[in-house]
Amino acid sequence: MFRAATVARHGARGFHATALRSGLLKGINPLLSADLLHLLRSAGHGDRICIVDCNFPAVEAATQTTTGKLVQLAGVDMVEACDAIASVMPLDGFVDVAVEFMAPSPGVELPPLGKEVHELSQAAIRKHSPSAAIEPLDRFAFYDAARGSFAIVQASGERRPYGNFILQKGVVGPDGKDLLP
Repeated sequence: MFRAATVARHGARGFHATALRSGLLKGINPLLSADLLHLLRSAGHGDRICIVDCNFPAVEAATQTTTGKLVQLAGVDMVEACDAIASVMPLDGFVDVAVEFMAPSPGVELPPLGKEVHELSQAAIRKHSPSAAIEPLDRFAFYDAARGSFAIVQASGERRPYGNFILQKGVVGPDGKDLLP
């Protein structure tokens, strides 16, 4: 009896008929979990959120961040993560560089897949913050900056090399948009 009523109301798949990655909030990217939204909301102006790929030592780095927090986005790539986070987090318009990405050390060439993840992720960020300055940061300097960030978000589906970004949080103005100088 219960099964028949469930199928009649919710379809053959029952209560779990939602598509993968569907959300229950309108206008909020479904990749933004409650934990991630809380983390982004807790960060203040000038705090830095480090978004890393599956190869980054995220657990170790997270232990040294301001909050000690690591939020993992299972199966999500860097482009999806940057797009989702930049859709709700203002970027700092009062600094010379609001976004940094991991670059190879001097003398090491960036592999084609690294170039791809950088270009696509930057486009995702610029979709939401077109004037944000985005600059490379040497690999080892990036590790240090990650450890000094507010928290780490790991896009565990990202396997392209050098797929790591740091976003500095800005200010939301009275109109609800990024406050820029």
